[in-house]
Amino acid sequence: MNQDLEGYLQDKYSPQTVKVYLLDIERYLQYMGPERAEKATYQDVMEYVDYLRKSFSNPGTVNRMLYAVKAWYFYLITSGKRADHPCRQLRLKDARAGDIQLQDLFSSAEMEKLLQRKERYPLATQRNRVVISLLIYQGLRQGEIPRIRLEDIDLESGSIYVREMTRSAARTLTLKSNQVMLLYDYIEKVRPALLKTDTDRLVVTLRGTPESGGGISYLVETFKPLFPDRNLNPRTIRQSVITNLLKEGKDLRVVQVFAGHKKISTTEKYRQSGLEELQAAIEKHHPLG
Repeated sequence: MNQDLEGYLQDKYSPQTVKVYLLDIERYLQYMGPERAEKATYQDVMEYVDYLRKSFSNPGTVNRMLYAVKAWYFYLITSGKRADHPCRQLRLKDARAGDIQLQDLFSSAEMEKLLQRKERYPLATQRNRVVISLLIYQGLRQGEIPRIRLEDIDLESGSIYVREMTRSAARTLTLKSNQVMLLYDYIEKVRPALLKTDTDRLVVTLRGTPESGGGISYLVETFKPLFPDRNLNPRTIRQSVITNLLKEGKDLRVVQVFAGHKKISTTEKYRQSGLEELQAAIEKHHPLG
């Protein structure tokens, strides 16, 4: 496989994703033929998608392979071998929104990058770091963060209480050591300076009003230039946190409690989402990877 292509992918994706994408791209080139693939049209790519749909029953697998093809065409554009992208806007409706997509998962190191940006205003930097830390460390849902009250934060014990929602159970989670100081500074200094109304909610907007949730999604979207070809949003961050815990060998029921899943089957899908099959394929084709 082209070393330049591998280097391009390594700059944008995790090592695990790079290995899988290289396999997927190789499959595409074998099907299309190198010359036809380089000049392919939207219709040519859709022909390949039809082939994949007949070969794989899981829509998520087909969608992942399409993402790999898209990444290859971005590489061709970057390297000057092609001026346009034949399938950039192609979205597969049969790929369920709830499926866990390999190309959308982030490593812990990648998610840490979201904490490193400095905003124009220091108050915004501290406030946004609090929100991002709750996403990348506790894997909270977008809707859970606005519900957190000041009384739910126990800095002395280093814990946070997450309230029950329709889709998730209540739980008490441990804060990272760096979060304790971050939250202390936010609660004691930043939040009072931002606050324009009386509220016990932990997270307030930069306008000083209680955060409703929409601002969290918008905040995450502003980080998309870090990962231009990937689907970065609060949901994929949460999926990444949960998947990474299972990959580290954490007990399934421990992860269930951590994530607030009301059913163990919800947690199990993170192990049965095709990632194990992908890992087997990687070991077969890249035994030293």
